[in-house]
Amino acid sequence: MNPAPKDPFQRFYRLILILLGIGFVTLIWPYIANVIWLLVFAFLFTTVLLPIVDWLEGRFRSRGLAVLAAVVTILAVIGIFLSSFAIQLSQEASTIAKDFNQEELVKGIHNLRTSIVGVLPKVAQEYIQESADSALGADKISDYVGTVIQSLSQLPGLIFSLVFFALGLLIFTVIILYEYHNFKRSLLGFLPNKYFELGLRLIRNIEKQVSNYLHGQMLAATSVAALSILGLFLLNILVEANLSLIVFIGIIAGLANLIPLVGPFVGMVPAILIAIMNNIGAEAVPGKHLFVVIGSIILMFIIVQQIDNNIVTPKLVGQSVGMHPIMVIIALLIGGSLIGPVGMLVAVPAAGIIKVISIEVRWAVKNAHLL
Repeated sequence: MNPAPKDPFQRFYRLILILLGIGFVTLIWPYIANVIWLLVFAFLFTTVLLPIVDWLEGRFRSRGLAVLAAVVTILAVIGIFLSSFAIQLSQEASTIAKDFNQEELVKGIHNLRTSIVGVLPKVAQEYIQESADSALGADKISDYVGTVIQSLSQLPGLIFSLVFFALGLLIFTVIILYEYHNFKRSLLGFLPNKYFELGLRLIRNIEKQVSNYLHGQMLAATSVAALSILGLFLLNILVEANLSLIVFIGIIAGLANLIPLVGPFVGMVPAILIAIMNNIGAEAVPGKHLFVVIGSIILMFIIVQQIDNNIVTPKLVGQSVGMHPIMVIIALLIGGSLIGPVGMLVAVPAAGIIKVISIEVRWAVKNAHLL
């Protein structure tokens, strides 16, 4: 006996409800976006820390102590890194400020410009010469410095926002870590008995997908940091780059690698700035040498990026999500266009979750008679 066809008015009613729901979410999204992002990042941190907390719970026989030990350890590591970085950065800034001379800075920039222009075609040399004469004068550089100082006045507000976000992220992560298994049981409790196994398998597969991706990304970031540090040390030896804060630059490059397609290039910026500040205006360092140093830094980070893209990431990350590289790139482009760098960070795990859900839904539809 064939089932009775569904009422078209009922379908239209459901479609209206779906559209109204989408419209309502779109309307209130600006007010809830920060909370949603806090929950998303808290879930990502929870996925990374959950195996550690579960293992510590088996040792301590207490979920609270396990969460406390894991969170305190992570905060201690972050605190040690930030304090060490702040101390060395302040020392570096004090040294640069003590040796700073505007005339030498202008002279060094002009020498660097001459070295760069010298390797370009003559047509490009004439164009750059005209524009650079007006852009790199002493008065313009003073304006640039003033702009930077004015921008620094807005730094306290940015720091406050970051601290507020970090505290909210910490609170959400601790709560989710402590109540994770209770949340999962409560979520499964809403499902009818015949869908219990399907829901449990879906949650486990999502956990596995996100966990594998994040652990792969962390290993890839560690390899990028190590390669960047090694490369910067070699530049100090081979081309006398006179770079400082090498370990911190490498760690920044590794952490930036968590955002796909950005990678070590973020570490390139502070490396070049430190190279310029440490070498420009020095009598023993001509403009051509500084040009070689900057070119070597760019080349080194390009090599690190190629190693990461062609060897490290495909092995550690690509296999973890089980997606075709073209689909990964499409997900990154969509995430980046919608939300920016944060969207690129969550695009691949989000695509992996959608893939898992689609697989489970397709299985459920195909085997509906077994449920």
